Formats: sequence, C-alpha cells, structure tokens
Amino acid sequence: MVLTVLPPEIQPSTSAVTVAAKQGENRVALKGISWLSYQQILKALPDSRAARLTYDRGILEITMPLETHEYSRELIGLFIRILVLEMGLKLKTMGSTTMDREDLQRGAEPDCAYYIQNQPKVAGKTVDFSQDPPPDLVVEVDITHTDIDKNRLYASMGVPEFWRYNGQELKIYTLQEATYVECDRSPTFPWMQKEYLYNFLEEAQQDEIAAEVKFRAFVRENL
Repeated sequence: MVLTVLPPEIQPSTSAVTVAAKQGENRVALKGISWLSYQQILKALPDSRAARLTYDRGILEITMPLETHEYSRELIGLFIRILVLEMGLKLKTMGSTTMDREDLQRGAEPDCAYYIQNQPKVAGKTVDFSQDPPPDLVVEVDITHTDIDKNRLYASMGVPEFWRYNGQELKIYTLQEATYVECDRSPTFPWMQKEYLYNFLEEAQQDEIAAEVKFRAFVRENL
C-alpha cells in the first residue's frame, strides 16, 4: 500500500526493497533513492498521512506505526510534558515534523521532538533546520528492526539528547563529541529514573487518566 505513492520513474527494483511487519510497525526500506526522489516522495504523500519517513544517504525507510507503537509514543509524550510542566521549563513541541538536512543528505520524522533549553530561540517562528538549532530532545519508538542507524543520523544533526524505546526498554543517549553515549539519567530531567516511565506505562494500560493523575502528584511531591 505504501509503495503506490511512489512516482513511476523512481520505483525501486524488488532487490532494493526490504519489508518488516511485526506488532509495532510495518516498514518498507528502499535503497538507491536520491535526495531529489526523496523530496518528490514527501511532496506526493498527503498531509494527513500516518506513515513517517526517514532518509539516510540513499536509504529511505517508510514506517507505518501500529497500535503498540502509537500507544507508546503518545504516553511517552505525555510523560515528558508532565515533567516539563511540573519543573517549570519552557517547551516547543515539534511532534513528527520533517527534519531535513540536505547538506547531510539526511532527513527524519521522529515520533516526538522538543525544544526545551533552546525554546526561546525558536518560539513563535517556523523552524528552519538548516539554520536553527536542532530539537533538544528527540524520541523514537522502534519496536521492529530499522535499516537506518538512527543514532548516527540524529548525532550528525547535532540533537543533544536522544531517547529510544523498543517496547520494553528505554535507552537515553547524550551527544558527546559528535557521538552518542548511553547514560542512566536524562540531562534534561536529571532526577528522573527510567523506572518512573516503566511504572507509568504499565499503570496506563489499566487506566491512562489515573496513571496521569498519580504521576503528576508524584512529580510534585519529589521535585
């Protein structure tokens, strides 16, 4: 279904396509795609599309998120928003905005992206990723295998903090000398432990509202 949006002149050969279909996402990886073709595909897709695109120097991955993926994405986004609000921080939410860098031949539509420390620099304007700083925090939910090295991709864009969640485990990376280093705590939310997120996600399976109320109260009591 995803392949029907591709212009005929850039249809890849069968050998250039790999498909992954599991519980979290359906993915199609296309190889040998030029930057121009990638841009044509972006323009051909409808604004209301659910599919998200990631491009890395000739590899285009199209991801169709399924229920488990979207459930995790929404709740992690809520978790972050609660932390930001209760800590009195500033926020500009970018969602899955297309982060294109032609100079790097890379582009991405993350699950969540946020300006927090750099929010004042981009407040009230449309972000230009070729000139403005990258988001301070990017989140990706990857339950299935991805053909693109997203650590290298976001590191090359200069994203200071990167969270990856595989449906069971959260990994937090911070940018040090153009490379991500895994750490136990988030530099943006240094008092937060990963277990807080795990507990929140588990409790939300039974009642999302009750889990949100409980976590808000917990944050207020422990700040």
